[in-house]
Amino acid sequence: MSELTRINVIPNPNFKKAGIKSYASILEKYNFAPTTEGPYQKVGKASKGLKKLLKPKHKAPQTRLKKIEENGKEGEIKADDQQNDALYICPVQIGTPPQTLNLHFDTGSSDLWVWSTNLDTKTKAGGGGQKHQIFNPKKSSTYKKVSGSTWKIRYGDGSTASGDVGTDNVTLGGLCVENQAVELASKLSPQFTSGAGDGLLGLAFSQINTVKPKQVATPVENMVLQSDIPKDKELFTCYLGSWRDADEEDKGESFYTFGYIDEDVIKRCGTEPYYVPIDSSAGFWQFASESATINGQAIPRKGNTAIADTGTTLALVDDALCTAFYGAIPGATFDPSQQGWTFPIGTPVEKLPSLAFAVGDRLFEVQKEDYGFAECAEGMQYGGIQSRGDLMFDILGDTWLKAIYAIFDLGKRRFGVVQRVEGEQNIEVPQ
Repeated sequence: MSELTRINVIPNPNFKKAGIKSYASILEKYNFAPTTEGPYQKVGKASKGLKKLLKPKHKAPQTRLKKIEENGKEGEIKADDQQNDALYICPVQIGTPPQTLNLHFDTGSSDLWVWSTNLDTKTKAGGGGQKHQIFNPKKSSTYKKVSGSTWKIRYGDGSTASGDVGTDNVTLGGLCVENQAVELASKLSPQFTSGAGDGLLGLAFSQINTVKPKQVATPVENMVLQSDIPKDKELFTCYLGSWRDADEEDKGESFYTFGYIDEDVIKRCGTEPYYVPIDSSAGFWQFASESATINGQAIPRKGNTAIADTGTTLALVDDALCTAFYGAIPGATFDPSQQGWTFPIGTPVEKLPSLAFAVGDRLFEVQKEDYGFAECAEGMQYGGIQSRGDLMFDILGDTWLKAIYAIFDLGKRRFGVVQRVEGEQNIEVPQ
């Protein structure tokens, strides 16, 4: 095995933060219905009984997300209605000799797809000032096509990516995952040509992979099958910096590691990782999160679970918790035009409440600097904590992940957390 190193995250310089667009993107990714007032609503009726009887591969009658226009009529969700572009991208080596592509790492999905030479000339030329690295399977001596396998992903704005499947070596920070399924794009909707990055690397579980007729293992699953990776190293970690007001130690750095835990981070944080068992039955890194605190006051959430998703910019929780949290911020209000909670730009940090989410029996705080996501109206900013609608679990995305060092341990089926901010440092959940 090669020397293992960090994979430094590259911030997408063209990513333009827009709260409601990011929220719409999450609505489509997880297919949930909003429970808040705003332009994005589910229309039509779905039979809950039928949905329970049918297996996931069958299609029950579904409601569809629509954008309600100002005149009250239903409209289609257009490409510019939501933010599908990646906030972070990471260099990955594929093939022999290695070809480097910049991919979006996403613990909330399970496909590894890339721009490839199978695309038509016009698509490969790109657009919007973006230049893409394109994988050429013919230049890799270790590439093998998987006959009969195809893939297709459909995004919320109607854009699609699809193509054929092969296997090759995929190197992640010096760790080589052999015979990894790589999905080669042969068709991409025009929306992709203006976006940054050369594809996506899903780090969830194969239950939600889109390859047909047989789903394929993800890179982290294949890590476990390789005999050259020690049993205690079948993991990857994520450290996301804020790039805002970074101190001398942090410097806004962001990186992933595969096959090892960065001990320098552990020493700097001054505490050992806290681990909790995961439930991957739905395909996600899902764990118990049965409490939250606002200014130290416990909010019981019996039976609640959460998933850690590096591919989601916000953190989504239930409406009651949203109401309690923003109720503690002076001037905060729910803005139906933004379909989200907002609060005044420039609110002094000492007037912002502390907020922590439980991971198992421990609490881990959100950085106050990440409470605000993007300016959305004169003097107001879109909050980084928003409603999860009718979803039955929280989605803890970048808003929360920036405050922790996250350890995704597949070998031991657990999720590890190290707090990176001062405050409720790894304290027990109040009883």
